[in-house]
Amino acid sequence: MSDTTTPPPSTGEKLTRREREALLDARSSGLDTRTDITAAESLEIILRSTAYIRYFPWRYLTKFVLKLMSYVMPLALVAFPVKILVDHVVLGIPIEEAKGYPFYIDPLIAFFYGKSILEMLMWLAIIGVTMVITIGSYVTGFEDETDAGLMQGHDYATQVENKMHGGHSTAGGIYGYIEFKLNTRLTQVLNHTLRAHLFSKIAALSITKLEDQRIGDSIYRVMYDTPQINEIFYEMTHTPAMSTILYIQAVFIMLDAYPHLPEIAYGTILIFPIWVIVTIFFSRIVRRRGQAARAAGSITTATIEEGMDNVLAVQSLGSNEGEKKRFSDDSKESFFRHRAVTVLWIFILNLGGIFSTLLGLALTAYVAHNVIQGVMTPGDVAVMGVFFGYLRGPAFALGYLWIRFQDNVVAMRRVFAMMDLPAEHELGSMRLLDVERGVKMEGVGLTYPDGRRALNGVNLEANVGKIVAIVGPTGSGKTSLAYLIPRYHVATEGTITIDDTDINNLSLESLRSQITYVFQETQLFSSSILDNIRYGNEEATMEEVEHVARVAGIHDFITTLPDGYDTKLGTTTAKISVGQKQRISIARGLLRPSKILILDEPTSALDPETEEYLVQSLHEAAKNRLVIIIAHRLSTIANADHIVFLDEGQIREQGTHEELMARPDGQYRNFVDLQMQA
Repeated sequence: MSDTTTPPPSTGEKLTRREREALLDARSSGLDTRTDITAAESLEIILRSTAYIRYFPWRYLTKFVLKLMSYVMPLALVAFPVKILVDHVVLGIPIEEAKGYPFYIDPLIAFFYGKSILEMLMWLAIIGVTMVITIGSYVTGFEDETDAGLMQGHDYATQVENKMHGGHSTAGGIYGYIEFKLNTRLTQVLNHTLRAHLFSKIAALSITKLEDQRIGDSIYRVMYDTPQINEIFYEMTHTPAMSTILYIQAVFIMLDAYPHLPEIAYGTILIFPIWVIVTIFFSRIVRRRGQAARAAGSITTATIEEGMDNVLAVQSLGSNEGEKKRFSDDSKESFFRHRAVTVLWIFILNLGGIFSTLLGLALTAYVAHNVIQGVMTPGDVAVMGVFFGYLRGPAFALGYLWIRFQDNVVAMRRVFAMMDLPAEHELGSMRLLDVERGVKMEGVGLTYPDGRRALNGVNLEANVGKIVAIVGPTGSGKTSLAYLIPRYHVATEGTITIDDTDINNLSLESLRSQITYVFQETQLFSSSILDNIRYGNEEATMEEVEHVARVAGIHDFITTLPDGYDTKLGTTTAKISVGQKQRISIARGLLRPSKILILDEPTSALDPETEEYLVQSLHEAAKNRLVIIIAHRLSTIANADHIVFLDEGQIREQGTHEELMARPDGQYRNFVDLQMQA
């Protein structure tokens, strides 16, 4: 078993099917690349999915019992009133000569002794109506199921709502409705639990890993892959247990009623090995085609997400046609992959169905021969129809079970692959109390996993009560340096301490509870402005919210909106400027009660007046916290208490603005002079 890797660039030669599948895997996710699994690993995934029963043991057991009884009751009761109707009402055979009934029907037969045909017909009607009300009609196809769902296509995405919210019962009537309701609620809570587990795992991944994972692929896994647990969850235990029980029950009843015809009971056993032999050879190809279909579907989802997220760039660059073609190509590939899966299943089902049909014809001929010979009555034909279905069904279900799970295994492999990725490493367990002194770096270096050197030999001390500005040309390592403090990246060399405690000895929750990071890319939610500002401090009062909004220079704008602080950004985010979004983000950072505040280019979208007001306000905020600003603009950094000039991952100069400007050939001075000239 080898990892799936991206094939070399095409040189005009046509790619093989496996190379095209590898390309799909590489495009869909940079993290999940090992997609071709063995049968043993497939079994592990099935057992792991089944283990979710532990979260809902009693509801699952109740569903199991209700489902089992919805099979057992019709099997035991439905066929024989029909036999009585045919043999003793329609054909007029005296009830006293009745034969071919199991022992538990004998009391009903005895009850009919001495009854007229009209009386027997009336009682059979009562029995039939009672069964319709309680467990269903059982007129067409031998059973009356309770089901509900929406219209859906053949692709995974359109089927997801039915898988998540649908319910099912093999019975009808009152019994079927009760089982259906329980099934629906159990399915919903199962899918919610798995989705929550997967979402929390993805959210806990390190920034380095998240950079290699397409958002659309993550959405696809959470939305469309997780519901595939349903079939494994229910059928891994239901099918083996119920099929065995029902088969034994059907054989026992038939041998009790027809002890001289064991061939009918035992002949159906052949269906099981037939289906196992037919389908076992297709397991791997089902998994591979299912993986390709899901990878193609996730690529389409990612293309939609990226196109919508960058719609302004698409329109401004006149790339609508190019984006349309990109989506069209991905959508066509997704359709092709789903069609390949559908064609494969049609072939498998028809191949196995041919053998099952031939066996059914042979048994039908055998029953007909026995009726002609007088060994069986015409009423027995109806009984055999029911019992052949209940004998064939369990044998088919067991033989078909393994291949049936393979498409589900593909989806659950994708789910568990993300869940098994290591989260950010918990390097320590110590708890950080309120920061009193500040941050110190000694000999700190950072090399990315791909070998790129970002920082080298950094020595820095930043204390509470100060504003520290990190300055330097683009690509000098400013953000990489700031990322080390909350441990978004882990330093590969040197030590970083907060109040003389190595941050690698602190728990992530404790460390980040003391640090607020306002990113350069504005991150806002679709909820109200008030909720956005209070996101990191939900207990903040309205007065505190308005105060930080004034500091960030956004309060006056908010008050001009019709709904003020209750304005939903989900409907107005395109109508507010980049600067206004940035101010809301800054206000949110200021409101969070952390002792270290890191602002990455906080004034890049602010006008000079707002920038000056914000910088002055940050001095007030820095009285009881450490404020670190990453900036290019001189107006933002000139009033900082300490300026750190970075270039090529190394600190070249440190000091106040005046000290650094006093160096005639200083790099910081040259940096400032270039700005002034510009």
